[in-house]
Amino acid sequence: MSLVATPPPVEVRDDALERLLGDIAVSVRSQHRILASVDEVIALEPDALSLIYVLAGEVNLPGDDTLPRAFTTGDALLSSGQRATTLRIPAGSRVLVSSLALAATAAHLRTLLPSVAWIRGFDDLEPAAAALAHHMGIKTPQRRSERDGDMVICRMMATMLVQSMIRAWAAIGCAPAGWPSRTGDPFLDRVLVAVDDDPGRDWTVEQMSSVAAMSRSVFAARFHAALGRSPAGYVTEVRMNTAKQLLDAGGAVSDTSRSLGYTSDEGFSRAFRRATGMTPSVWRSTRRAPVVV
Repeated sequence: MSLVATPPPVEVRDDALERLLGDIAVSVRSQHRILASVDEVIALEPDALSLIYVLAGEVNLPGDDTLPRAFTTGDALLSSGQRATTLRIPAGSRVLVSSLALAATAAHLRTLLPSVAWIRGFDDLEPAAAALAHHMGIKTPQRRSERDGDMVICRMMATMLVQSMIRAWAAIGCAPAGWPSRTGDPFLDRVLVAVDDDPGRDWTVEQMSSVAAMSRSVFAARFHAALGRSPAGYVTEVRMNTAKQLLDAGGAVSDTSRSLGYTSDEGFSRAFRRATGMTPSVWRSTRRAPVVV
């Protein structure tokens, strides 16, 4: 009987939070300010990433004993939509309410985000982001139509505010031990980092298990238990997400295929179609986003 030695402990990458923040990307579903003339009660959208910033006054969370009952001017709340959340906004309060969605390339981060994060004194912890919030969700009557690029700028502002809230939430010690590990296993985490950094490499289970310092069988079992998919399935997922980014930025199908390690455009197109329901060329023509320099 052969025994598999337990790999020595390794240090978790100290740039894990930086990588998480760098991967955050959101789209804006809706964004508005509430200027309550009377007491108002609103329910945050289920399954949406909701961003709340108290511009003036306060916000109450009735019935939630895990959070303070009142949030006051300068406080922020970030909800990942994993549980129902209702806000009560007293008369006279002003509140920014943004309903967001994680971009496809950031969907894998959903499980890392806190169910509900409250940041007291956000305006002191992140003054630049708080100042930004004062310019979001404003409708100007004089403007009858949107200017070119408005949605791009709005998306960038919302992304920065979410990044700042997550950073502040971690800085005040609210994050659980080991966060933001995606697997709870530092050996598996470094495999994910390696694949994310070089998705075009010809990743085999043997190569990934070597990075994890485990035997092939132990690695495959731990990987599936932690992520609910096979190592090969994860590599394909990362490649497809990277392909979407490259195509959205205007990359050619052939260049994208080669950069991701495919030996033929046909093989890449088949894999992309299985993942998205459309060919890379159709995706590129219908989903191409403006490039912001």
